[in-house]
Amino acid sequence: MPNDRPVHEIRLGKCKAVVWGNSTEQGTRYNVTFARLYKQDDRWESTSSFGRDDLPLVEKLADQAFTWIHGRLASDREEASQDNSRNSERRSNRPERTAARSAR
Repeated sequence: MPNDRPVHEIRLGKCKAVVWGNSTEQGTRYNVTFARLYKQDDRWESTSSFGRDDLPLVEKLADQAFTWIHGRLASDREEASQDNSRNSERRSNRPERTAARSAR
């Protein structure tokens, strides 16, 4: 089931980056969307169009999103490594069944 909620959001002024996670067999893949917020008739709207003065913020948001994703990927790899270690410990602590069968 896809996750309809972002996994991370970064905001600088009126611009924001939203990080989305998509679970696959190879692990989580991350995508980023960018938006600029503006107010129209007393309500906040968003657009994917950026003016010249917004571009430095978009650049910073892209860098921060990139850094966050790489940190998350490192955490995911560490978690997977720990899970693999725990699973191999459980397997090595189980009694060997093949030895009991061959003794019959």
